[in-house]
Amino acid sequence: MLLATAMIIIGLILLGWSADRLVYGSASIARNFGISPLIIGMTIIAMGSSAPEMMVSATASFMGRPDTAVGNVLGSNITNIALVLGVTLLFKSLSISSTILRREIPLLIIVTGLSGWILHDAYLSFVEGIILLLGFIGLLGALLRLGMTSRGDDPLVQEQASEVPDDVPTGKAILWTIVGLIVLPISAHILVTGSTEVARALGMSDLVIGLTILAIGTSLPELAASIAAVRKGEDDMVIGNIVGSNLFNILAVLGIAGTIAPAELDPAASGRDLYSMLGITGLLVVVSYAAAKAKVLGRWFGFILLAAFIAYEILLYTSEVNV
Repeated sequence: MLLATAMIIIGLILLGWSADRLVYGSASIARNFGISPLIIGMTIIAMGSSAPEMMVSATASFMGRPDTAVGNVLGSNITNIALVLGVTLLFKSLSISSTILRREIPLLIIVTGLSGWILHDAYLSFVEGIILLLGFIGLLGALLRLGMTSRGDDPLVQEQASEVPDDVPTGKAILWTIVGLIVLPISAHILVTGSTEVARALGMSDLVIGLTILAIGTSLPELAASIAAVRKGEDDMVIGNIVGSNLFNILAVLGIAGTIAPAELDPAASGRDLYSMLGITGLLVVVSYAAAKAKVLGRWFGFILLAAFIAYEILLYTSEVNV
């Protein structure tokens, strides 16, 4: 149990660090080859926060644990909104001025609805995984087009472009990219193995492993990025990171799980957890539209989100106890 706990801690630290190094290196290479910082920011930087979820879900799927992979997606999306945005809003109210977010939030509604349709029967098929991955490719294409056609005066575009590393030698960039590519899967394997051992010792299901330990752990980069963005006054980046990460989680991470390990899922995934994700996402959408005129997301919403997150964790605990 002690060794497994240490594996979780080491895995989380290495996972976050290697994902950061991979994004740093690949973004630097792209910039050195003349790709616009706007395009890099809209694609590589935007995807960076979902790299841990992608690798963890792929690892869990290869290890024959599809419930863990799907739980990681559902739990991460719940955690991104309820915990990450909730905690961030406690620091300050967020100004929302990006026109891109007005396009991304309707897209989030569509993609979240798609996940509900796919998971409602508690079965994730290979074909459904392919559909999701094709949607992910389409989303990347749309982001590339947006990056090429944007005038660069949108706050979110400017904030994402500012995150692109500058003046990094190509050799150094390649080195960090290789390091990230090597350490990322190793750390994911360590994390999933440690989490599985702890869960077995505590009598937790594979699904709940993904919903709790892995979901919260892989969402820590989003929390750190959101707090850093608030301190720099990049309010649009906070919402953009969360919405973008949830889109990538459903399309890419769930798609990877479906193509690698199509399987019958724990019925709770298509009931309790799917509806919780739909409900919390719906809450974000409603409040975002309600706050659109004032262009401010108030701190009061942070308390509501944190209360929702605590209520969901209590629901998970009571469900496990009653099994």
